[in-house]
Amino acid sequence: MPLDLARPDADAVLRCGTTARGAGGGHPTLEAAARGLARCFYDEMATTGPGGPVRACALVRVYKTHPYGTLPADLRRAALALLRPDEHPTPGMRCVALLASAGDEPAWNSRRAAGGHPAIPLPTPDAVARWPMIASLAAGFGLEPADLVEPSPNVVRPRRGRNYGVFHVAEALGSDVIPAQGALVRRHGVRSVIAFGGTLSTGDLFAVVLFCRVPVSSDVAEQFRALALHVKSMLFAFGERDAFDPAPHDVTSEATR
Repeated sequence: MPLDLARPDADAVLRCGTTARGAGGGHPTLEAAARGLARCFYDEMATTGPGGPVRACALVRVYKTHPYGTLPADLRRAALALLRPDEHPTPGMRCVALLASAGDEPAWNSRRAAGGHPAIPLPTPDAVARWPMIASLAAGFGLEPADLVEPSPNVVRPRRGRNYGVFHVAEALGSDVIPAQGALVRRHGVRSVIAFGGTLSTGDLFAVVLFCRVPVSSDVAEQFRALALHVKSMLFAFGERDAFDPAPHDVTSEATR
């Protein structure tokens, strides 16, 4: 039964969490698990339309922070392209990497074809401020910029005794922190954005981001803390080396310019 994003209740959130654990469980890599999660949330989040239930999300994406040196070659290239001339990559430089995507546009259903910025380098805490959505998401999760750049286990600040968080933008249209205003927000009628996530065993952050067609209140957004716990418990065992699917054609030894 889909989760009505406009009117979720605790039981429906619990059912959605159980469905998500089934969709994301049993995979050999974090990327594969994230694909299952992205597709699950894209399919399971619903709202009532004139003809019955319709998908409530135009786009669902899963991200994690990850060291540059063990990114797949395509993501290393994407990260390099965004560094400033005076910035130089190191193997341990954290990047916000796209793990999986599911959405209305055909290209949005492949990590490699999804477009945008699939890997954003964070060489210093000051670099975080250049990416308003990342900075705002970190703040919503109770993080300082330095926590993204130099992660450590249990880095998400405890809130109500928990170490996972929620980021919420009630009105996406015109928001300074939501990118792609024309191609995503206006074209696909995105009203609100929710992200939920936590930390993995490496201390790196993961986040599931929902671009929602229905307005989502702060009270509704808070219910996604329960989903964050489900996802965190399922993904926690993955490390740096089993994060991405094998890609034999990638030149994985290219860690610096």
